[in-house]
Amino acid sequence: MAEHAIPRAHPKNTIVVSEGDRTDSLYIILEGRVKVFVAEETGKEVVLSVQGPGEYFGEMPLDQGPRSASVMTLEPCRFLVVPRESFRDFLVKNPSFAARLIEKLIHRVRALTENVKSLALMDVYGRIARLLLELAEERDGLRVIPERLTQQDIANRVGASREMVSRILKDLSAGGYISQTPTGLVIHKRPPARW
Repeated sequence: MAEHAIPRAHPKNTIVVSEGDRTDSLYIILEGRVKVFVAEETGKEVVLSVQGPGEYFGEMPLDQGPRSASVMTLEPCRFLVVPRESFRDFLVKNPSFAARLIEKLIHRVRALTENVKSLALMDVYGRIARLLLELAEERDGLRVIPERLTQQDIANRVGASREMVSRILKDLSAGGYISQTPTGLVIHKRPPARW
């Protein structure tokens, strides 16, 4: 695919693709991180995922429908952009990659189904607790969220107000469940089932 790809670089906070745009290419992330999100006209947004090097987005050019989400850089990024026809030809000639792509799409459908389920069935506290546990990585016996998240970042990911997130994080911190360090958030013990 690299033979037919066009290298592109974008600075931090650049919209790379917009929801509703014509789907014409696949983006492979070489450096940096992006957020995939949907937004209302009022500016309220929900973050669907954050992706980094080695991942890709825009893999839906096959159906030629409009883009289903927007993608914005969270830091300076470099991409390889593969035109739709080159991507289609590559899939036909490389069935093992096509199978991995199908597996990745299934994984994304499952993740989106879980997000819809939590939005419909969980309260804000439950969604925040779930997000924190999903983002945590085991490091030296501690569960750490290395990504620096603002309260607004968390609110955008769980579909809540920043004020509600602030209250819940304050309560979790006061209860000894989490603490903020210069390198990220630490989860000391599993948050309780109910707030």
